[in-house]
Amino acid sequence: MNALVLARGLGTRMQRADAGAVLSDAQRRAADAGLKALMPIAGRPFLDYVLGSLADAGIERIGLVVAPRHEAIAAHYAAHPPSRVRLDFVVQPEALGTANALVAAEAWTDGDPFLVMNGDNLYPVRALADLVSLDEPGLPAFDADDLVRTSNIPEARIRAFALIEVDARGYLTGIVEKPAPPSDPVEPASPSEPVVSAFRRNSGNVLISMNCWRFDARIFDACRDVPRSPRGEYELPEAVGLAVRQGTPFRAVAAAGPVLDLSARADAIDVERRLRGVEPRP
Repeated sequence: MNALVLARGLGTRMQRADAGAVLSDAQRRAADAGLKALMPIAGRPFLDYVLGSLADAGIERIGLVVAPRHEAIAAHYAAHPPSRVRLDFVVQPEALGTANALVAAEAWTDGDPFLVMNGDNLYPVRALADLVSLDEPGLPAFDADDLVRTSNIPEARIRAFALIEVDARGYLTGIVEKPAPPSDPVEPASPSEPVVSAFRRNSGNVLISMNCWRFDARIFDACRDVPRSPRGEYELPEAVGLAVRQGTPFRAVAAAGPVLDLSARADAIDVERRLRGVEPRP
């Protein structure tokens, strides 16, 4: 099984100044450059932990989706090559969103099934291994309340993640990228009601996609056909929704946290505390 790790983002949130984030000099340099993948965490780049978790889940080949200028990451892994995974660099020419990143990597996948995930999230090995064991497209379905309890992600940020709806057979039926917050959850459901309250009423909990997937070659047509989002990007959750409407089934696998998120400077403090004593083995 192969995996794509999306590391092409511009890192604008990480670059924002935060007087409350006490970083080391090396961490500050990485934050200033927007290099989340190379942010030192307990002396190792955050990406080492991501690659190590994939190796633990049985992944042997990893494509790292990067910008055309990726000398810093390439130099690090030339000097410190992974011992358990084969690492390739896949260039996404422009930062046009996560669905566009998959289009850039289509040739690299060579028609085989593959996993996809964010490069600034550290997912549980069990959730990754469950995706590897599937024989069809799928995703881990995280409970929002569990993520708040177990992860380093504030509830307000979790509510901005893509929401999913799953049928009684465990298959994805709906997904909404960056939903609006609920205005009045006690009102009856309606087509215009905010999705968070509607999904909670239907299922008893809110299920979240953390942009971690198992795909096959059918996803690429949807990635090419999906329109730009209001942010001007081609969003992977929207492409998945289009693929579902076109008949591709996606198995939702119940998943538990923690998921560690390294999006902003302040995240580095708690992520480092949680990973202290963990030795990544990419």
